[in-house]
This record gives sequence, C-alpha cells and structure tokens, in this order.
Amino acid sequence: MSTTVEESEHPEIEVSGAGSDKPLTLLEKESLDTDTAGPRLFVQQGGCAGLSCGMRFDTSPDEDDSIYERHNLRAFVAPASIQYIAGSVVEYETGLHGTGFDVENPDVVSECGCGDSFRT
Repeated sequence: MSTTVEESEHPEIEVSGAGSDKPLTLLEKESLDTDTAGPRLFVQQGGCAGLSCGMRFDTSPDEDDSIYERHNLRAFVAPASIQYIAGSVVEYETGLHGTGFDVENPDVVSECGCGDSFRT
C-alpha cells in the first residue's frame, strides 16, 4: 500500500519550488495527469563511487511507494531507494555547468570526480 508523507510530517525527501515547477511543466507537456502522475526518484548501482540517482516520470505510484506531495507535485520513491536518499533535497538548477535536476544528499560521504555517482 502506498504511503503519502504529509507536508506537516518531518520530510524524508524535500522538493524545492523550482524542483517542483519544472516537473509539473514537463508532466503537463506530456499530457500526464498531475493529480496521479509524478517523478520517480530512484537509486541504482553504478558509477565510479558505487551508486547514482535517477528520475523518470510514472503515471501512478507503485503499491509500496512513499509519495511526497510538495508544491502540488507528487514524487514517488520505492522502499529500496529511500534508505540511500532520505533527507535529500531535489532542486532544479540552471548555470554555467548545465541545466537539470540535482539531488542534494546530506548522507553522501564521497562522490566521483564528475559528481554523477556517490557513496553513503
């Protein structure tokens, strides 16, 4: 059964205003229903440091997902990934090094040189 993590609870995942505005725009561009669809944050093995974060859009959460509702955005995280990204903040950044989503994880103890993978 999916679990919705309320705004008033201590969040395990936070999404900034900019981190929610861009996915909402992209979901609407893809004609996905923002009341049910949302980004899925996940962690997978890979990269120099061992783990990497990813994000994709899903039309609805899986049965065992945690659902984080922030700034009208529903973000989904599977139980296997939450242990690696709990306490993280999802941002959308633009700058000299590119434009895209960034997951700021306070539990990272090392990263590869390019910053694409990490170890907790």
